Amino acid sequence: MSTYQAPDEKAFVDTLGRDTSEETLRPLASEAEISRVLRKMDWYILPFVSLLYLSSFLDRANIGNAKIAGMSADAHLDGFKYNIIAAVFFVTYAFSEIPSNIALKLVRPSRWIPSIMVAWGIVMTLMCLCNTYEGLLIARIFLGLTEGGLFPGITFYLSLWYRRRDVAGRIAIFVAASTIAGAFGGLLAYAIEMMDGIAGLHGWQWIFCIEGIATVVIAFASYFYMQDYPETAKFLTETERETVCRMLKDDCLGLATHYDRKFVWQAMTDYNTYLHMGIYIGLLIPLYAVALFAPTIVKELGYTAANAQLLTVPIFVAGCIATIFIGILSDRYNLRGPFLIGTSATSLIGFLVSYTQDTPGAGYVGAVLATMVYPTIALELAWAGASAGGDVRKGVTLAMVIGMGNLGGVCSSFTYLSPDRFYIGHFIAMGSLGFSIILSTFAMWNFNRINKEKEALCRREGIDDSRRDEFKEMGSESPLFRYTI
Repeated sequence: MSTYQAPDEKAFVDTLGRDTSEETLRPLASEAEISRVLRKMDWYILPFVSLLYLSSFLDRANIGNAKIAGMSADAHLDGFKYNIIAAVFFVTYAFSEIPSNIALKLVRPSRWIPSIMVAWGIVMTLMCLCNTYEGLLIARIFLGLTEGGLFPGITFYLSLWYRRRDVAGRIAIFVAASTIAGAFGGLLAYAIEMMDGIAGLHGWQWIFCIEGIATVVIAFASYFYMQDYPETAKFLTETERETVCRMLKDDCLGLATHYDRKFVWQAMTDYNTYLHMGIYIGLLIPLYAVALFAPTIVKELGYTAANAQLLTVPIFVAGCIATIFIGILSDRYNLRGPFLIGTSATSLIGFLVSYTQDTPGAGYVGAVLATMVYPTIALELAWAGASAGGDVRKGVTLAMVIGMGNLGGVCSSFTYLSPDRFYIGHFIAMGSLGFSIILSTFAMWNFNRINKEKEALCRREGIDDSRRDEFKEMGSESPLFRYTI
């Protein structure tokens, strides 16, 4: 397989036919010009990547809709069989993410991301033919393997287009697609169930078939629509490309953008990577618990299966609105930790309400508050990406955080075992959120401490931006690099 080197300053020379070194680039554009270019990028990139992630999340979470649409009975999923089917997805999903993000750096994003979409779309479509426990188990294993690269890939992809201070709100918008998927999934499942019996398939099998075909169609369109990098973006003018490249160069402090194995090693040996991994695991356990079991939880409040599908819609709409709003606020103040802790605490309260109250109304309110965990995902990923200096190190860090963090989905699959033991699931979710709050508090303190030490070092040694080339390959350890709090 041939490799594709991501464009750097030299590639930009080839694209535009002129030198773009520090000395010859025009001064950085005004904030008004930068804002205009950012809006243009937003309109082109964000709806597209949001659609990709909506498709991804819809395909991984639709098993919850299929469960109450008759899958458990038809496939004889007694005991822990449904929980195992839900869990195995996350194992292969987690271990495919680091190789996928490295491949994304070596292969063009406009080829790699659509290709893995085609792969999991085919798996999803063929899953409609699975009507036994063994068949569903194998399909979910391959679904995790093929889908694992999408989420960390898109997160890394956005970090190559936007500054660290701008990326949380953008990640929030595409993560909000997962909440839309939760809402839309309920509506879609309600409609598709009406196809029960057509072509000899049950309604829940049609859920897999139609949503899988939709993914394949979107993937083929992505081959023609997706742009690789700002340096080669056809929807930007020459001046706009130059503005974005200069903006990103200033933001990354001249840190390395080329691939080298030592940058992979830097990410894997940085204790902050594992700190973020712990935070992310604590957030994903309650998030996937909501995604996988919301229809079942609502049904157990006393509603019919059909009404439970519909009543999940407001729950996820609330999460969607909160995700976008909190993400934008976080970018405005350039803060991650305080917003992450606040939304985690709100979600914890939601699970506490569900834990202590047994009336349908209170349980439903608790479920709505529990979805406040959704904004934390965008905040944590923006925080983790901003803590890694250099493109390759950032890509590997994000893949490690997302990949290993997604093993929390295995735990989520076993949190709600039966209606009479839902309190165990609520308790696990509260403990996980408390764990993330503690680690986030430590991260804020630690990053603030390191930043102060670096500032003192720069003053003492007279280090400034004019010496950035000396520290180009040091990544986050560069004395010029500052952590976001």
